[in-house]
Amino acid sequence: MDSNLSFWIFFNLFVIVMLVLDLFVFHRKPHAVTLKEALLTSLFWIVLALGFNVLVYYWRGEQAAMEFLTGYLIEKSLSVDNLFVFILIFGYFGVPLKYQHNLLFWGVFGALVLRAIFILVGVALITKFHFLIYILGAFLIYTGIKMGMSKGAEVDPADNPLVKWASRHLPITKSAVGGKFFTKVNGKWHATPMFLVLIMIESTDVVFAVDSIPAILAISKDPFIVYTSNVFALLGLRALYFALAGIMQLFHYLHYGLSVILAFIGVKLLISDFYKIDMGYALMAVGAILAISVIASLLFPKKDSELPTPPKPDEE
Repeated sequence: MDSNLSFWIFFNLFVIVMLVLDLFVFHRKPHAVTLKEALLTSLFWIVLALGFNVLVYYWRGEQAAMEFLTGYLIEKSLSVDNLFVFILIFGYFGVPLKYQHNLLFWGVFGALVLRAIFILVGVALITKFHFLIYILGAFLIYTGIKMGMSKGAEVDPADNPLVKWASRHLPITKSAVGGKFFTKVNGKWHATPMFLVLIMIESTDVVFAVDSIPAILAISKDPFIVYTSNVFALLGLRALYFALAGIMQLFHYLHYGLSVILAFIGVKLLISDFYKIDMGYALMAVGAILAISVIASLLFPKKDSELPTPPKPDEE
């Protein structure tokens, strides 16, 4: 069997095993994730990603390793920015803390499938139609400018068309029913509010993918590098949410840094045919911009934060 194919199979089996352990062993019973648990789990995924980066270095070389690390940093940072949206969604639907991990698990699982499809299609199109890199570069610059002009996370679950459709056409219970997505009432299947939250998370991730996939494709056109960097960023997303949910307001300048990064990557792509920016310099630029945005957030904290309040103890 081809070694590359073998590695694809091995990596995806590893991901499936980790997801199964996470859902059916470590979180078999719904519970509110503690800060200590979230920090340790988040650290575990970061160390695992960095360890994989070392493997990529010895297997694929320095260039591939820098592409993975740059892509991972960008995807991880975009994930932090997207956590604001999850707080808004959970707050809007009043989701108890003990059910949030399960919802994020299935949200991440759906995101992994969606990203894999987007990546394979995106790489195939760029490989076949070279002119698409100019459209991709222009789109990233546009997205960066739009993100920089926005006030951060903006979402209104009441306006989501899928949630509207489900609310009109599906029988829905009033309570969470133990965090289940479906339950039987008088012998008939009903959806629960948790199913509406799942719809909201999955549909929102489509919007996230439109931003993040072009950004990573501008860094590397190697499907395996693009896919694995996305996977590691997503797998650590749940732990990162519970670790940062209470202090998310400290990163209020992060989306400005991300807007600069997206615009920078877009420019890098547009000029790639006649001037190639060394990946090492690109990695240092991304790291420096992220560091500046975080330091600025700490030095100049918001006085009147418009962010949603941190998750509260469970309420049914």
